[in-house]
Amino acid sequence: MPSLLEALERKYFAECEFENAHQPELHKRSDLPNDFTVTKCGGRMEFSIFIPRLSPLTSVPALLVLNDCDIDSAGDFESIREKCQRVRELDLAQNKLSDWAEVFSILEHMPRIEFLNLSKNQLASPISALPSTAPTVNLKSLVLNGTYLDWACVDALLQNLPVLQELHLSLNNYKQVLIDAEEAEQRLQATETPEETERRITKAHPALKTLHFTGNPVEHWQEICRLGRLFPNLEALVLADCPIRSLQAEECKEDTHRYFPSLRLLNLSSAQLNSWSAIDQLAKFGQLRNLRVKHWPLWESLECTEHERRQLLIARLPNVEMLNGGGKISTDERIDAERAFVRYYMDKPEEERPERYEELLQVHGKLDPLVNVSLKPDKRVKVVFTYNDVSESRFVDIYLTVNDLKAKLEKLVGLAPNKMRLFYLDQDYKEFGPEEMRFPNKQLYSYNLQSGDEIIIDAKK
Repeated sequence: MPSLLEALERKYFAECEFENAHQPELHKRSDLPNDFTVTKCGGRMEFSIFIPRLSPLTSVPALLVLNDCDIDSAGDFESIREKCQRVRELDLAQNKLSDWAEVFSILEHMPRIEFLNLSKNQLASPISALPSTAPTVNLKSLVLNGTYLDWACVDALLQNLPVLQELHLSLNNYKQVLIDAEEAEQRLQATETPEETERRITKAHPALKTLHFTGNPVEHWQEICRLGRLFPNLEALVLADCPIRSLQAEECKEDTHRYFPSLRLLNLSSAQLNSWSAIDQLAKFGQLRNLRVKHWPLWESLECTEHERRQLLIARLPNVEMLNGGGKISTDERIDAERAFVRYYMDKPEEERPERYEELLQVHGKLDPLVNVSLKPDKRVKVVFTYNDVSESRFVDIYLTVNDLKAKLEKLVGLAPNKMRLFYLDQDYKEFGPEEMRFPNKQLYSYNLQSGDEIIIDAKK
């Protein structure tokens, strides 16, 4: 398997060659520019131009991508230092790195690195020794998806990454968070169970702003609270595809949103939450502005449209400005949602009304119910059918297809459906003539069929 040095030399440091380097008998002529040569080819003279390939790089670009190259080691470190002096972003995902000493040495010889992707490398083994000097002083973003790193290793890395702002720990099969901040030590000693004895107390990491934790099988919110204590200044937390069942920590009855005082973005899509109380908990996150809550079991149990569900969500979440992606919630949309929310709950029993109902009732007052106006078209309309100069009015279901209508007309006119042509004549636009109904699976309502319109039946010739 190649080293990192061999992989980057293969990608970036090919030898300089010339397009015409192997052509025989090249002659310069004083009457031609320097770039021109003459080649003898039999009895003819052919003119050629030297077109050199790009000269080899002296160093690789600031973004170095070497993913899926089977790299298992670093190679000569001095050559790496010389060639990678400009590198700020390094992508080594899906390689065969397994030794943390190699990783630290790579970082030591690329001191400008700010972003490092080690996803899907075989780095599950413990960190045996950390470098005496911190080589990761500039590292701001670290991706460790699919590495199955244990929490002791995560802790060791965090303590040596003083300016780390973004961390990716997705798809690592974490069911528990086995590290916690120092402030929780006394509470843990009082409440920990035998299976939690491996949890270690460590220092918080206030520099971290973004954490991706997607696809880990964690179910209990108390585990997420530990992440909040570890990263007290967290602004973005992605928990998509985590089967979380409650937003209340089991270990304490206090409000757990206090561990996320700066959180502005939260992704809880595909959580296993089935109660509006979870949304009411999210409303307590004072700085939360961007929320994703798609694919909850709760939405499947509601008897309302997607638009009505969005209105109920917006009304319950006064601080959220973006919901499930898309644009910013406008003032008009929020007002409409809040008024719809009041109307939705005003006819329900008092015990079913959430606290938010009383708050919005104070804002909008008691509202009159909306008049239930159906905008659906009539299901049956009276249409004039004409065949061989004979006309007859009949009711027809507008949700029939053209093929269905032909089958019903077979008894009326004595023509087989495959021998029949139909033409639609709009009573309001007769001057434009009839339109052939050529598409057998098209439903009649799509022609805007109304009572008084005419359908002309003709036999195929």
